[in-house]
Order: sequence, then structure tokens, then C-alpha cells
Amino acid sequence: MKKTINQYIISAILCIAFFGVFACSADKETPQNLSVGSLTVDKNKVEFPSTESNADIKIETDVTAWLLSSSDASWLKISQAGGTAGTINVKITALVNTGNSQRTAIITLSSNQAKSIQITVTQAANTAVPGLFPDYNTNPLAADASGMGSNATQLAAKMNLGWNIGNTLEATGSETAWGNPKVTKALIDLVKANGFNAIRIPCSWNQYLENASTAKINTQWLDRVKEVVQYCVDNDMYVIVNIHWDGGWLENNVTDAKKEENNAKQKAFWQQIATHLRGFDEHLLFASANEPNVENAAQMAVLTSYHQTFIDAVRSTGGKNAYRNLIVQGPSTDIEKTNLLMTSLPTDSATNRMMAEVHFYPYQFTLMTEDADWGKMFYYWGAGNHSTTDTERNATWGEEADIDRFFLMMKTQFVDKGIPVILGEFGAIKRDLTGDALTLHLKSRAAFLKYVVKQSRANGMVPFYWDAGNLGANTMSLFDRSNNTVYDSQALEALLEGLE
Repeated sequence: MKKTINQYIISAILCIAFFGVFACSADKETPQNLSVGSLTVDKNKVEFPSTESNADIKIETDVTAWLLSSSDASWLKISQAGGTAGTINVKITALVNTGNSQRTAIITLSSNQAKSIQITVTQAANTAVPGLFPDYNTNPLAADASGMGSNATQLAAKMNLGWNIGNTLEATGSETAWGNPKVTKALIDLVKANGFNAIRIPCSWNQYLENASTAKINTQWLDRVKEVVQYCVDNDMYVIVNIHWDGGWLENNVTDAKKEENNAKQKAFWQQIATHLRGFDEHLLFASANEPNVENAAQMAVLTSYHQTFIDAVRSTGGKNAYRNLIVQGPSTDIEKTNLLMTSLPTDSATNRMMAEVHFYPYQFTLMTEDADWGKMFYYWGAGNHSTTDTERNATWGEEADIDRFFLMMKTQFVDKGIPVILGEFGAIKRDLTGDALTLHLKSRAAFLKYVVKQSRANGMVPFYWDAGNLGANTMSLFDRSNNTVYDSQALEALLEGLE
């Protein structure tokens, strides 16, 4: 077919255009950010509820390096901020939304070898009642003073020596998860028969939630704690129920960032605990926490708010709780930190019904199981108990003079002002030694236990020995819970001698 003149002209123009563009392109350098790799994600939108939640994002790529960043790191946490070629699952965590409006953030996946990808993250508003959780004080009672006649000082005077049911009702997984049998009445009878008239029950609650979004505690667990309390009260023993480590939700988060959320949970938990155990008389005491991690005045202010919430929640339930003696913990339950930072206590509608709590473990002698670059384990403690041959194992601190000084701090700061102090935990491990070293160590350990009990009582403090139930080397258990017998008679005798 013949071409017309116009067709020849059009063909020429196209040819010139094509070769011109090709020539121009050939003169240009290849851009440095040209996408040469593959970068994909399995989702570009993530929606979270208002509660703390997690979601996984799968990244598939052949680039040599990639980065993941968030436009709002204050409430979003990313498990891995960068990586290399391959298939990677990254966990995205949204912290609880305490606000009443939805919030949005952008997560950007980027590489200089591929086009960036944006993932939109939204979190629902908190639509719960003020305070995040329902109000569990659904049946407050009129104040009931019957059986509640002792104020804090009077009640502390009735308690002589306490024992901890350690590693049991606070064990993660179940009551028996850390190797101890379930608590029985026979065990409590054994403890009472061997000179103790007070029991501290470390308790976990968070793992027994029936509904995490509402902080509803399983009734079966509340009943179980009540059953163990009853064992103690039936023996005319005083008993402390606390919120122990409990996964660390409070203890590891004494911060402004967690203040509102934790106060809401503290209120919900204590409204339920206090209501369920409200019928017990003054033999039962409540303790706000265990060993809250606090290092400075700002954190101390947050801790005081947790304690205030605890007191208000318990008192609001009424009945005997209107007069119940309550215990608040010092920062890290450390005596020196408490003396420095706990300069004021929460307010209480009940008069003279508050106690403070600290713990005492001079670490190198009582707990340390291997030497460190900063110091060595102490085997020998106290006047007349130092070794002349194994001198590097002699205690250089935490002995009689330090105990006198520490306990006097608590007497001056609290006891002299009508606020008794619970020495909620103390003890010392029995080390795996032999021969003369073991003999001198055990003598030192007995001297330590006797002196702590003696001086705590002399300074208005009530001592509670820590017993985790485990047996063998580097343990401090008094009783064999498998057969309800005395396991460490020397330590037990030393504790009782401290009362003389």
C-alpha cells in the first residue's frame, strides 16, 4: 500500500521524537533513589481497641536494609525498628487509650532501595465510665465498728512475729506453679504452733481476671483467698492481704505515664477485694502493694496517689472496712529511700488506722549467690562471728550498727508519730558450705535473725519472716510444706529468741 505525503511527514516526526527522547535520556544519570527492590507488608491499616493491644505486621523484602518508624511513639511501641532482607514479623503494641476520643498514627516502612509504605494505625476511644473500669462498690455498707476496736498502734502491739506464705498465692500460673503445695489449714496450724501469730499473704490478682477490659476478678479466686484468710483468723492470727508483684503492672510502673491507668486498676481491684473480705474483723489488714519501684520524688508522688486510691477504695465499701487498719509501702520498701522520700502519707477518713511497710535484706549477706565486680558474698555476720581465715567473706556493712541506725529512722519517722511499721520481709539464705565455714555461717545467720527481730520490736516494728517454701542450698525456708514439719529449727529458734 502506498503512503500519502502526510503519512510520510507523520512518520518522520515520530521518528525524530523517538530518537530525540532516547538521546536525551541517554545523557541523564540514573537517579540514586530509583526503586530496585521489593518491599511489601501484609496490611496497610491496623485498628486497635481502647485497651492495651498487640498486632503483627509481616514484612517481606529483598532490600538490604529497611526502617520502621511511627509518627507518634508515645502510645505506639514497635518491637523491631529495622532489618534486612527476608520475611519478618514485627509486633505493634498500642498502650491503653485513656482518652475519650479516637487517636491515629502513621507507621512508615522505608528503604533507599524501594518505595516507602505507610500503615495507618487507629485506636478506639475509651468509652468506659470515668476511671476506665466499672464501679465495683455496688453495695456499700454503713460503718461497722464491731470487732474493730484497735487502732494501728494497739493492733501492732498485738502482733509479735509474722511469717510470709511466699511463692504461693502470688505465683504466676497458679497457686502451685512455683513448686509449693496449696495452702492448707494444717500448714497454718503448724506456723501458729511454732510461735507466729501473724501471716502475710502475698497475692496475685491480675492473672485471675475474668475480664481484662473491665478488671473483673474471678470470684473463685476471691473465694480462695478468703478461705486462706479464714484459716489464719480461725487460729486467732493476724493476717495481711496485699497486691504483690502481680506481673509488675503497678510495681514497675510508678510513673506519670501510667498513673491514670494504674489508679483505675488499683481502685477496681481494691473495691472487689475489700468488698469480698469485708466481713473479717480487725485480724485482717490490707496492704496497698509490695515493693513499688521508686527512685525519686516525682515517682514518690505517683506512688502516694496509688496509696490514696487504695485507701479511698477500701473505705468506700464501708462496714468493718471503714475502720480496718491499712498498710502503705515505702519507695521500693527500702528504709533509706523511705526515710528520704516518704515525707508525707495519704489522707485517711479513719483516725490512726494506717501503718507503713519496709523490707530489709542486706544483700551481700542475705541474698547474694555469686560474687560481682562491685563486691563479694558475705558468709559471716555480726560481733564475734567474723572469720580470721576467710576474711574476704566477713560482712562490712548491714551489721548491728546499721540495723540500729536504719530501724531508728523508721521509729523517728513513723512509730513515734503513731504510725507502726511493718517489716514485711526479711531473712537470710543458708549457704552451701561445709566444715568450720558452715558452722560459723549458721551462727552468723542465727545472730542476724535474732537481732533483726529484737531490734524491730524495740523500735515499734512488726517483723515478718520471708519463707518461699523451697528447700536446699541458698534458701531460707523454715517449714517443709510437703509434710508440714519444721525444716530449719536453728533459724526458727533464732527468730523466737529475738522475742525474748
